[in-house]
Amino acid sequence: MNLRNPLAKVKGLGASGEGSHHWWLQRVTAIALVPLSLWFVFSIINHIGNSHQEVTTWIAQPSVALLLILYLGFMFYHAQLGIQVVIEDYVHTEWVKVVSLLLVKGIVLVAGLASILSVLRLAL
Repeated sequence: MNLRNPLAKVKGLGASGEGSHHWWLQRVTAIALVPLSLWFVFSIINHIGNSHQEVTTWIAQPSVALLLILYLGFMFYHAQLGIQVVIEDYVHTEWVKVVSLLLVKGIVLVAGLASILSVLRLAL
């Protein structure tokens, strides 16, 4: 016999809690990534054939470094949010779900920080 209120069963799930916040974060990061991705693709195309020194000089510009850091931050966070949704929807064993989420968050954190630190190293 389950004496829990139906609302208590769904607390923190879907529209009753964390789900809408997660949904909005996914949309906001996607919108931020549109202009940043276009800038990044056109910038890379513009630098095809340049030497390593020319590209590192370009990245060392403060405005370029800032845009790259924003792009990398939004990209890795957006990816983490998307992978989290897939894991939460399709992994049904609780311990596998928790371990998978921790692994994904750790990998994204390490990769994101390494990427951002690489840009900062070139810019400073």
